[in-house]
Amino acid sequence: MLYPSRALVIIPTYNERENLCHLVPAIFAVDPRLHILVIDDASPDRTAEAVCEMQKEGCDTKLFLLSRPGKMGLGSAYIQGFKWGLERKYDFLIQMDADWSHNPGDLARMLRLANEYDFVVGSRYIAGGGTVDWGIWRKLISRSAGIYSRLVLRSGFADFTGGFNGWSDEVLEAIRPEMLRSDGYSFQIELKYRADRLGFTHAEFPIVFTERRSGKSKMSFAIALEACWRVWQFRFKHRNGPRKF
Repeated sequence: MLYPSRALVIIPTYNERENLCHLVPAIFAVDPRLHILVIDDASPDRTAEAVCEMQKEGCDTKLFLLSRPGKMGLGSAYIQGFKWGLERKYDFLIQMDADWSHNPGDLARMLRLANEYDFVVGSRYIAGGGTVDWGIWRKLISRSAGIYSRLVLRSGFADFTGGFNGWSDEVLEAIRPEMLRSDGYSFQIELKYRADRLGFTHAEFPIVFTERRSGKSKMSFAIALEACWRVWQFRFKHRNGPRKF
C-alpha cells in the first residue's frame, strides 16, 4: 500500500480569506490523498465563512474547519491540529502557511520522501532552496535564528525555523505535542529538535519561500526574541529524552 495513505495539511489562519480561497483547490490538485484542516482564530475578514462556503461547494469530505474564539498562537493551533488529525487516524500530518509562502507543488515531493523518512523538512537553506522578496532585516533574523539554534542545540538542521514540515503519526505520538509550550519560531525549533533527539529519521529538501501574496506578515521581533531563550530551555529539557529503539 502506498504510504502515506491519508495525509492532512494543517493550515492556521488569521485574516487569510483571499489567499485561502485560491490555495485550497491548488492543494487538492496535487494528490488525492491530501485533506485540509483550517484552524482559524476568529479572523475579522471572515476566513472561516469562506471555508464553510468551499465545503458547501463539494469539499466537505476533504476540507475541515476548527474555529477558535480568538488569537491563540501558532503553536497552540498546530497542537490542536495534530491532535485532531491523530484522533482521525491520518498517518502523515503537514504544516503549511496559508499565504502562499509555501508552494503547493512541493507537497508532491514531501509525500514521496515520507516513504523513506519519519519526518520531512522543507528547507530554504540547502542547495536549491531560497527566499524571494525578503528584506535584509528578515533575512538576518531568520539566518541568525537558525545558526544560533544549531550551535546551542548541537543539531544539524539547515532550516531549524521553517514552517513547511511533514510528520508521520508515529513521530507526533512520540513527541506528544500537547506537552510543548513554545510558539512561532521556537515551536518549529522544538518540534524538530524533539523528533531528532528521539532518534527519528528525517530529510530536508529544497524549497523557495515566497513573500505572502496578500495580507500582513505575522512575524515580529518578540517572536524571534522568544526563540533566543527558548532554545536553551529545549537543550536542557530534552537532552536526556528517551531514544527510539
